[in-house]
Amino acid sequence: MTPRTTDHTPDSATERATGHTSGHTSGPEASLPAPAWQIQSLLLAYPDEHLDGRLRLARRVAAALPEPVAAPLHRFLDHAERTGAARLAAEYVEVFDHRRRCCPFLTYYAHGDTRKRGVALLRIKRTYAAAGLRLTDEELPDHLAVVLEFAAGEPEAGRKLLTEHRAGLELLRLALHDTGAPWAHVLDSVSATLPPLGGDEREAVARLAAEGPPEEEVGLAPFAPPQYMPDPVGGRR
Repeated sequence: MTPRTTDHTPDSATERATGHTSGHTSGPEASLPAPAWQIQSLLLAYPDEHLDGRLRLARRVAAALPEPVAAPLHRFLDHAERTGAARLAAEYVEVFDHRRRCCPFLTYYAHGDTRKRGVALLRIKRTYAAAGLRLTDEELPDHLAVVLEFAAGEPEAGRKLLTEHRAGLELLRLALHDTGAPWAHVLDSVSATLPPLGGDEREAVARLAAEGPPEEEVGLAPFAPPQYMPDPVGGRR
């Protein structure tokens, strides 16, 4: 994952994934699935030279997670271990860089390439900043891997972000299953950490599936470098 001002050393990633940090104490946050979100974030990042370490960590953490959250992770891990980093990276590019339906940027589903998406991105960045998280210029704040990593460190605020984009998450999950992409299993695991879809959310999913995201582009100022705009969809972080 792209380094940021937060601590992303192997030891800190292990501590957060296993819940062994000072931030994980008794109280409401203790019951939130921070370890699962951290592992899901790692598995949704581009498969680079750190993949083997991520897979080992994910396997260990998944063993302690509830079955509905863990079982899909094990299915992804089985595929990733059989496939290897080079082939998995090629699959990642094919799925996330070349398939608009598999866009990993959550605000795209609600706002498309419209002015409202820029406002939504700014709102997420402010949420991160309030928690002390700063992104690099190369990272968009609504990439699912980034949102999940934030949620692992700030469970209450992170859960709120994830539930706000529940319809987009579900559409991404369905699209990944439709294409047979292994990351569909990771999305299954993410969904298992969230409340079931409500009636309004199901309607939003059906509407997005039928109509697609908004397409207003006139007068829209770019809010990311061209290589990170969702046309073509840029899945790498």
